[in-house]
Amino acid sequence: MTDLEGILTDYLGDWRAGWSIGSFGAIAEFHQDNAEDTVVSQPMVRATARGGLRIERIDGIVPIAWEALSSNPKRWQQGVALCLPASEAERAVRTELTELGPDERAIRKEDRTAILFDMGLGQRNVDFCIRTDDAALLQILRASAGLALNEPNNAAMGAILKAHPHRVALSALGRCEVYQKIGGPDTGGRSPEGPHTHVLPKLMAAGRTHSANTPIPVGLMPAMSLHPGNPVMTPLGQDQDYDPELFAAFQSLLSDWGPAEYVATKRRVWKALDTGSGPESAELAKSRSERTARRNALRQRLRADGRSRLLAEWMAVHERGNDPADADMPGH
Repeated sequence: MTDLEGILTDYLGDWRAGWSIGSFGAIAEFHQDNAEDTVVSQPMVRATARGGLRIERIDGIVPIAWEALSSNPKRWQQGVALCLPASEAERAVRTELTELGPDERAIRKEDRTAILFDMGLGQRNVDFCIRTDDAALLQILRASAGLALNEPNNAAMGAILKAHPHRVALSALGRCEVYQKIGGPDTGGRSPEGPHTHVLPKLMAAGRTHSANTPIPVGLMPAMSLHPGNPVMTPLGQDQDYDPELFAAFQSLLSDWGPAEYVATKRRVWKALDTGSGPESAELAKSRSERTARRNALRQRLRADGRSRLLAEWMAVHERGNDPADADMPGH
């Protein structure tokens, strides 16, 4: 096994890497800008003035590296799901607003007297919480404790959106804290750049711990995710020139931790291109994973070497698929 602790430590110090804790529909993300000051920098901990992340457990982690399609034919997505057996990753799954008391394990000392509330989103792999010391908001939250946030006449959610308390996502591997405002009217209808959260009821209704495009084996749950720097996309999801070093770094993780079928398919496609072989039939793909591997292998060769006649022939056969793609922002 590759040195997981060393790899995670290195990526915590790499501003191009993002992190997230959450489910399919309720997620907290930590991103750090280039040269942005850290206010807490310790082994397995990073915090800036905008948010923070702490990894609290290494033992038993099963890392699953993955690549997924982008709707942009010149891009692909990538990440590492840090998983645990479902029985170890399962959280409280509260469905009502619940006061948990002072957040004594907050990353920053000044936050440890503020009061933590589980929002009651009922997610299996994350306790999605808010934290505040605002007296007016505390009064409303305490009056609404024991109620679901979506119950009629519950004033809590409106108060939360107005007051912008810290969001704290807790999992069996650690915590992600977001200090910035909640995306909405006060932020121009967009999530702030850097650390931010999403709570999307329509996605949560699916009851999933992760996207169907993330190949996590049955019996495991993601408890945290690492999003290494993407070689063709900035941390804000913008196009960038192909970065061969970032590509090689992630391919090494994919080789060690990725699905064997996916990795083998990409290597077969690259070997065929290198030897001048014509495209395989699209109908021979045995699974969505194999179709995705072919398409991403071709996209990666296009960005690395540019278009050739042979590559164009392969892409004409395999880029006709309509397999679903998730949003193109790291961490989503």
